[in-house]
Amino acid sequence: MVREWDPRTASSAEIASLLDTLNAVLAADLPQDPPWRERSMREYLAEVMPGERRISWVAQAEPAADGSPGAILGHVHVLLLGDIGVLEVLVHPSARRTGLGRDLVLTAARRVYQEGFQSIGVEVVGDTPAVAFYESLGFSKEYVETRSVLDLSGVDWAELAEMATGISAGYHLQFHPGGPPDELIEAYARAKAEVRDVEDGELRPSSYDPERLRDSLDCLHRRGMKPYIVLALHEQTGEVAGLTEVVVPVQHPTRADQYDTIVVQDHRGYGIDRAIKARMLLELRSAEAELTEVQTWNAQANEAMLKVNAELGYRPDREWCEYSIDVAELVHRLDAGR
Repeated sequence: MVREWDPRTASSAEIASLLDTLNAVLAADLPQDPPWRERSMREYLAEVMPGERRISWVAQAEPAADGSPGAILGHVHVLLLGDIGVLEVLVHPSARRTGLGRDLVLTAARRVYQEGFQSIGVEVVGDTPAVAFYESLGFSKEYVETRSVLDLSGVDWAELAEMATGISAGYHLQFHPGGPPDELIEAYARAKAEVRDVEDGELRPSSYDPERLRDSLDCLHRRGMKPYIVLALHEQTGEVAGLTEVVVPVQHPTRADQYDTIVVQDHRGYGIDRAIKARMLLELRSAEAELTEVQTWNAQANEAMLKVNAELGYRPDREWCEYSIDVAELVHRLDAGR
């Protein structure tokens, strides 16, 4: 049975059951990824940015013989933002090839269509069953990134410290746990707006104005995701010449997520990109005791950042793809196949 589901009002047992399904999917499809924890899982599922909406459904097994609720075997949510609905589907490995995944996608697609959106996008991890699943539904690949992972146990910290100081005169670095200070928000936003060559894809939009940045940082904190920022400041102007962002989620605190890394066009060629990322790793070593890995995503054409990451010790892991489809076409396909 597929039913609409609100994580804000869901029972603790349902949250725990959904987490079990998520970890079962990871164990089957991404066995090297760390399992998720229950801490702030409800908030992670419920909180969104202003102007965005997330609608969720679950598929639940029949109640047990003793009357206790059945396990959650599948989950789908769609994030409505801008002009697209962004889909995320989980199906427990034990319930695959039963049609449940198609039912979940159809349920979400019908709502997206009713809401007046024209397209649906989804992130699909390479070398997992999701690739064949979404391609069978007619989704088209639009964009490909490479995910790379850094194992902190193999880092040469002395060499990393040298990299962190390898920046030209006229710049200095600042570390800001929790986010940039308010007096730098506008300069920070200008740097992000000027250069959009970031380590995020279209389905993970960045924020390019001060108010949106404040909202984004607040949303991260509410979801249990702690941001860390390293800035390169141009001493003559006080402007943000470069920045890098890493987020450590309490749901998987052993592996951090790299967000944007940006060097403003006029400040490229001064060693900023490598220095800010090296400084970030040095700071994280002290700030996050449980952290063992950092993962990052790069456009395959971004050779400069791929080179920097390789120098820091990141190793390519797998492709991370964005697929999309016209909503009306998807609903028609799925209804015709029933």
